[in-house]
Amino acid sequence: MNQDNDAPPGVGTASEIERLREEHRDLDSAIAALQMVGRADQLQLQRLKKRKLALRDRLSFLEDQATPDIIA
Repeated sequence: MNQDNDAPPGVGTASEIERLREEHRDLDSAIAALQMVGRADQLQLQRLKKRKLALRDRLSFLEDQATPDIIA
């Protein structure tokens, strides 16, 4: 996923994490807005929620990769 193959590990990851966080917030806002309307398309809501969950999973993975393992 990192476009700069010559860059040190973690350099592109921080920008990707921030982009994913922003997309996650946008999806959260879109879901809330659709739910407030009252006549939201349930299939569309389900798809947005699924996308939001996939983003959360990807964020967790990238954050784990960015954090070095500490052996106690």
